[in-house]
Amino acid sequence: MRAGTPPGTPPGTGQLTATAARAWISRWDIQQQGYLPDREERFTALIDAVAEATGRPDPLVLDLGCGPGSLATRLLDRIPAATVVAIDADPVLLALGRACWPDRPGLRYVDQDLRAADWAPALHLDRRADAAVSTTALHWLPEAELAAMYAELATVLRPGGVLLNGDHLEEDEATAPTLARLGRALIEREEQRRFPDGHPENWADWWTAALADPALAGPVAEREQRRYSSDHHGSESRWLHTHVAALRSAGFTEIGTLWQRGANRLLCAVAG
Repeated sequence: MRAGTPPGTPPGTGQLTATAARAWISRWDIQQQGYLPDREERFTALIDAVAEATGRPDPLVLDLGCGPGSLATRLLDRIPAATVVAIDADPVLLALGRACWPDRPGLRYVDQDLRAADWAPALHLDRRADAAVSTTALHWLPEAELAAMYAELATVLRPGGVLLNGDHLEEDEATAPTLARLGRALIEREEQRRFPDGHPENWADWWTAALADPALAGPVAEREQRRYSSDHHGSESRWLHTHVAALRSAGFTEIGTLWQRGANRLLCAVAG
């Protein structure tokens, strides 16, 4: 077994077991926590908002840029009768989620690129969604593609449905330089307190190890064919005003921050 491969991966078989997938996702969660000291608190606030806003025990929820399913599974733990359509286009992350939770009631993964035009029909929804959620994913969409994605999302959310986006969305340095600087500083200082010796494993380390795992060879090859890169987590749309303007243009009405610590916030928008 190669260095960096989680226990439970059969050497040389190329088969991804549930045990190995769980180990990779555990490592994913740990490295994400390094960048997001309040990640679990933000998850809790987001799911509280879903439960309150949808007003039903069995909401239909879209998870945009779901990754391996960290948010989707936490949501189902809290709202067991929900249906979560988890959407991503990274073959490696989808393979991990599907292998870890192959028969999870209420959870359905969809391989779909949110940058594509008319992505919503590929979800095959039987009714309009009550909520759309996302965490630390939508900032990598370029501004024009973000606006198009929000416009498409508006067509599948029911009137009064909500978007809940947990991400680092900064104030514009051109108009609020002090707020932008303080927002970043709060997160950096909290991160330093919790990880004084630095991150045990960062984003790049995790991807280097995962891409070398023989059990993920198939998804890795598909990822390379799609020209996906682990560098896609850049900050093309990191400004708060970019998201607010795109949501308004898409017809969302009330738009505001429900939970916040520095630039780390939970942005909520209500479908018209």
